[in-house]
Amino acid sequence: MSNPDVAISTVEQCADSHPVNLNNVRSLQRDLLSVEKSQRMAEFFSLLGDANRLRILSALSVQELCVCDLAAAVKMTESAVSHQLRALRSMRLVGYRKQGRNVFYSLKDHHVFNLYREVAEHLDEEE
Repeated sequence: MSNPDVAISTVEQCADSHPVNLNNVRSLQRDLLSVEKSQRMAEFFSLLGDANRLRILSALSVQELCVCDLAAAVKMTESAVSHQLRALRSMRLVGYRKQGRNVFYSLKDHHVFNLYREVAEHLDEEE
């Protein structure tokens, strides 16, 4: 984790060229993401930077599906969908349940659904 005193010291050096409110900076530093959490979030969003994964999430936002139905819906091979589902499961975006020999996938929880829905709605808004 970075040393806040070093950051404050750097800010103070810039204070000659423009006004800096050190109280605001110190207060903000307490609320900033940790380096570790920001790294985890970057990995999370990087995983979502794939159109095929987003299409899979889109299908799963509508209903729970098995790999074969999901593959047909997104027009990918079952092997490719399984590979993408492993990546999505690693970040806890999708979950699964077994029913006999069948495995059904769904969005992991309401947070994932809300994230998907909010981004989709944001992109549909007119500027």
